[in-house]
Amino acid sequence: MKIDWEKLGFQFMPTKSNIRFTWKDGKWSSGRLCSGTDITMSIAANCLHYGQAMFEGLKAFACKDGKVRVFRPDANARRLNTTTSYLLMPEVPEEMFLDAVKTVVNDNIEYVPPYGTGGALYIRPVMIGTAATIGIAPSTEYEFIILVVPVGPYYKGGIKPVRALINDNYDRAAPHGTGHVKIAGNYAASLMPTKVAKERGFDVSLFLDAAKHEYVEEFGTSNFAGITKDGTYVTPDSSSILCSITNDSLIQTAEDLGIKVERRKIHKSELPEFVEVGACGTAVVITPVSEIVHNDVVFRYGEEMGPVLRKLYDRLTGIQVGEQPDTHHWLMDI
Repeated sequence: MKIDWEKLGFQFMPTKSNIRFTWKDGKWSSGRLCSGTDITMSIAANCLHYGQAMFEGLKAFACKDGKVRVFRPDANARRLNTTTSYLLMPEVPEEMFLDAVKTVVNDNIEYVPPYGTGGALYIRPVMIGTAATIGIAPSTEYEFIILVVPVGPYYKGGIKPVRALINDNYDRAAPHGTGHVKIAGNYAASLMPTKVAKERGFDVSLFLDAAKHEYVEEFGTSNFAGITKDGTYVTPDSSSILCSITNDSLIQTAEDLGIKVERRKIHKSELPEFVEVGACGTAVVITPVSEIVHNDVVFRYGEEMGPVLRKLYDRLTGIQVGEQPDTHHWLMDI
């Protein structure tokens, strides 16, 4: 295996193995490491017809002291089961999840990008309903797979600010719908508005609440965070958005640094009041947003990451690679 770590991007790459579990007759099988990257299932598999499909995303890092650690896998285990409960899928016991993550990362340890490269081993747990299901009903069989992929920095040459478009013709998730869980369909729903945004020269879509189009919700794949003129970290409070583990970590980091935090409804009229805006997610941690456009009105936030978001970014990424103290015990040793 030869990988040019400096040229590593953010796309799928076959690795040594993935780990798989089958749920049948009311119980999980023992996990098995598989070298293949294909799966076989019925043409009537539930996930293909009725959408019982969900996933998670987390990372393992090579740290400054030479050890490999995974960032907040327990939080991903809890969020995964929030989704499985909503989709009527079987629960994955937290111990089983953590053991599986350790096993598959250990087996692919040579794919963890070295400390200092800016890369990580991206860990993607996936669960799908696999039983042949023609009538609308939950599957009776499931596959739970954890695959791993080495990834480099999302933005080569440094983090680049993005432009965001609010398009009132599209919604990501309905009130009391599936926006709060990490199901595949939520991301399918963002494909068209993202395509439209890119055709107009924007990088991402920013969605308002589906009921009234009055309140900021989230970007297509990331939570919204804004910094006010007095330095307060503000992020939306809504039952229709995903609880981002990255955003949750940034909130705790902000509080650790003495930065005031508000999780509340954000009316669209507040957009010009922010001095910094970021999109928070696993891939980048914080992507700075240079401008948001709504009905041809432009709100500008600068052409680089602002000082408050930069401080939070540096502290959190420093914790992930062992350069900053892990006071909240977020890292799991491999």
